Amino acid sequence: MKLLVIGSGGREHALAWCLAKTDGLQKVFVAPGNAGTAGERQLENVNITDLDALADFAEEEKVSLTVVGPEAALAAGIVNVFRARGLKIFGPTREAAQLESSKDFAKRFMARHNIPTARFATFSNQAAAHAYVDQQGAPIVIKADGLAAGKGVVVAATLIEAHAAIDRMLPEPTALLPDGANAARVVIEEFLEGEEASFIVMVDGKDVLPLASSQDHKRIGDGDTGPNTGGMGAYSPALVVTPEVHARTMREIILPTVRGMAAEGIPYTGFLYAGLMIGRDGSVKTVEFNCRLGDPETQPILMRLKSDLLTLLEHAVAGRLDQVEAIWDRRVALGVVLAAANYPDTPRTGDAISGLPKASEDSYVFHAGTIEQDGQIVTSGGRVLCVTTLGDNIKQAQKRAYNTIIGIHFDGMQYRHDIGQRALNR
Repeated sequence: MKLLVIGSGGREHALAWCLAKTDGLQKVFVAPGNAGTAGERQLENVNITDLDALADFAEEEKVSLTVVGPEAALAAGIVNVFRARGLKIFGPTREAAQLESSKDFAKRFMARHNIPTARFATFSNQAAAHAYVDQQGAPIVIKADGLAAGKGVVVAATLIEAHAAIDRMLPEPTALLPDGANAARVVIEEFLEGEEASFIVMVDGKDVLPLASSQDHKRIGDGDTGPNTGGMGAYSPALVVTPEVHARTMREIILPTVRGMAAEGIPYTGFLYAGLMIGRDGSVKTVEFNCRLGDPETQPILMRLKSDLLTLLEHAVAGRLDQVEAIWDRRVALGVVLAAANYPDTPRTGDAISGLPKASEDSYVFHAGTIEQDGQIVTSGGRVLCVTTLGDNIKQAQKRAYNTIIGIHFDGMQYRHDIGQRALNR
């Protein structure tokens, strides 16, 4: 049996690594992959990104199942292309992926189906957006409507920050777009108080299988300071997702979303990620939807998965998720992202990486922005590595991760020193 994982980041390395554990598996192709997947036994990088060419490759190699990692491929319609060719693939269609590819679509969908979320308004007109922000005041949240690799969100503490975000996300109008209109759009939301968590499930169109909970750390600096990033680290399980919060999330957010998409003629299949804001009273609101596994949440979540991932995926593709369950390691997993110099603004590439440790039963370094160049592994993106460890508790997992990081080096390497601290504080 051959499998195909689409993508090149840490999430895809973790997916391929986890799938390669399946007994009797011949090979996992990763397209295009990275230096980490290139060095793995049973994994093989494939330098293809064109959707039709990927479908051709899957046909030629008789790939049994394809799993899509990144949001861009989903928004471009890779699932539509593969399904039209009769190829098995796990992910949402282009139409269903609008839950992530358009924040305006997602917010309007939630409003139609009474799914709890922040109040919002959408603008393509710069002047109208500025006027709305002045009316609402700060703090306030400004979001680019389309895909932005997890970096299109500004939580503005002041009106100055909010107006600057609008200017950046909505370019000046042109002669072709008069009266302040713009092809781009921003969604402006009320600021929500509470603690964030990541709630990821598998969906087969009607049934849902929840994965282990996790908590991401978005901002670049310790103590949640600095600009938002694609994610600087995560741990699983998230203590803030109590059994009550879990049940409420399924009842008020996940199941209404799956049923709502089906009712609108856009059945949802694939991984579905709900970013939650959990209030002190246990209430939950949807910050955003992602139509794929989170990164870096995937790395600690899959470190804890004891079930065979391929079995879960096969049940999902066959529409039989109600007949399977996921078994989890009782231990805590924690991942710390090592980022390139100047990330997230203009990450530097080409820095040589040294000191990469061998994998062990409770420690693994997943690659993201890496390539092999003249026999040396070098940085090729903003988030470079995710050092992921298991421990009997959050403190032990944290200690193992940071002890592992001590031996790794590349020029300009930056990382947070407090991943998991929220759990320790609780």
